[in-house]
Amino acid sequence: MIPHLRIARPVTDLAQSKEMYCLGLGLQELGDFSEHDGFSGVMLGREDLSWHLEFTVCHRHPVEPSATVDDLLVLYFPDHELWQKTCQQMLNAGFLTINSFNPYWDVAGSTFVDNDGYRVVLQNRAWPAV
Repeated sequence: MIPHLRIARPVTDLAQSKEMYCLGLGLQELGDFSEHDGFSGVMLGREDLSWHLEFTVCHRHPVEPSATVDDLLVLYFPDHELWQKTCQQMLNAGFLTINSFNPYWDVAGSTFVDNDGYRVVLQNRAWPAV
């Protein structure tokens, strides 16, 4: 059995993060919760993926997002047209493009940053590399 991966991140604005990632990466809301032990959150993904994102806000003790320049969510797109389309969707969703801290990611990819400083790299390569 292959485990399902959840990447959980604190954010400053649940609605904004949800909108950006749904529009940018074509994700859908898989579930949400409100005021559960002081937390509210949303899970984003798709049924055909073995991973999803969870964004949370802590109402009792707000946590400031603290992504570093080398904390990355890297997604591989071997199809060039789909990669280009997704890069444009990221821009349309409000992500900004930046040079990656590690120049390796800029060779065959684009790095985007969201409103909380989290970075997403879209690589125009296959994984695993063949």
